Amino acid sequence: MQQGADIHRRIARISNHLNPPNNQLQQVKEGSLWRADCRAKGGSPGFKVAILGAAGGIGQPLAMLMKINPLVAVLHLYDVVNAPGVTADISHMDTGAVVRGFLGQNQLEDALTGMDLVIIPAGVPRKPGMTRDDLFNINAGIVKTLCEGIVKSCPKAIVNLISNPVNSTVPIAAEVFKKAGTYNPRRLLGVTMLDVVRANTFV
Repeated sequence: MQQGADIHRRIARISNHLNPPNNQLQQVKEGSLWRADCRAKGGSPGFKVAILGAAGGIGQPLAMLMKINPLVAVLHLYDVVNAPGVTADISHMDTGAVVRGFLGQNQLEDALTGMDLVIIPAGVPRKPGMTRDDLFNINAGIVKTLCEGIVKSCPKAIVNLISNPVNSTVPIAAEVFKKAGTYNPRRLLGVTMLDVVRANTFV
């Protein structure tokens, strides 16, 4: 019981940050993270999360972490390859989140519909001999396509970008959202935790 109350407090705190209420009563009634449809097939109340690039080297462990996170109610795993296998493995974990898999460009909008949080580790890693420009040229197009899908299916979602180079892919996402009229700087974040962890290890 205590854990459930703690989860609700954490969700309310995040909701207040993203949607500052006019008054507390309005927040309780209308806050987007308290919607009744945040529960599906017995899933715990909480966030609907999509991982775009879930079959990759970052996407797979990230999917596992999201599956065991008590704040996640629904988890959508999308990739252009190998998504069904990853989905099957992650769905076997004995936690409350409901897991669904999506494969290929034609299922992107279905993967994104109704999501509260979209995490994007999609793209290619930097390989020996590749410059940052080479990396950018490949990943920029991927991020642009995925963000166009977000605009159509979940324009109010929080978007976490992991695809490198982050300092270039975040502005691309911002421009896609600005063009569509859905840009909100409080909902677009570049994730640099991998760089922080590596730097701390080297230090």
